[in-house]
Amino acid sequence: MASFGGHAIPGGFFLLFGLWLTVKYGLNHYWRRNKARGRPEAPPFFKKTNYIEGGLAGFASFVGIMVEQFVPSGPHAHLYDTEHNSWVKLMNWQHSTMYLFFGIYGIVLLVSTASRLVPVGVDRLALSVALFVEGFLFYYHVHSRPPLDAHIHTLLLVAVFSGSASNMLEVFMRDNIILELFGSCMFILQGTWFYQIGFVLYPLSGPEWDLSQHDNVMFVTMCFCWHLAVAMLLVACISSTVWWTLNRMSGRGGDVEIGMRKTSNNNSQKALLEASDEE
Repeated sequence: MASFGGHAIPGGFFLLFGLWLTVKYGLNHYWRRNKARGRPEAPPFFKKTNYIEGGLAGFASFVGIMVEQFVPSGPHAHLYDTEHNSWVKLMNWQHSTMYLFFGIYGIVLLVSTASRLVPVGVDRLALSVALFVEGFLFYYHVHSRPPLDAHIHTLLLVAVFSGSASNMLEVFMRDNIILELFGSCMFILQGTWFYQIGFVLYPLSGPEWDLSQHDNVMFVTMCFCWHLAVAMLLVACISSTVWWTLNRMSGRGGDVEIGMRKTSNNNSQKALLEASDEE
């Protein structure tokens, strides 16, 4: 991560993940609210999205680990150098460990979606643990760094640990739309803040930041609040758009589920046709 691109890649992942979760939770919440009106159980669409999400999380984690390990300056899977009696590229190993736990979350999501034997909420527990490990590693990642460098990474911990706490609460308070959207907001905040860290520490143009100036620390703190406001606005706009779109389609008599029930309907019609042919 010792470059702008190294911060932009995980930042882009967390940002897209937060945006996706906002849409997903909006759809789930609309479906839950309409179950009281005679809606059937959740359609296969939701299972498919969990499979895609889990698969992408596992794949992205694997790619992240491979990049951290096998870039030209990486440790190439060597943890300790016996010749020089020293550790090898511990920062890369820390980043790989962070990706590992998000990969575990992807696997847990796949297994919990495929099997009813897995207790409800284990996927959120795995995501909470992954975020906690990320924050735990970053907390000990910034010691002995210049003030601005340490501070801008410490602010990242606010989003990481807040997201971890939110997902842990979801283990016990399932299907709470406030907690779900708050967790999405923390992912978006984390994603945009990774970009901000990249711009501050590795500016693409213009003068470099003075990492010891207190005014820069003050500005970065204020900037974090702006990022939070933008993240909250994005979550509010996206979730409202999802709700408004589904309500509008429902009012027009359209397929509110946007194809979520097409698979089950097609299977039912096929079974009825086969039964009528046999008769």
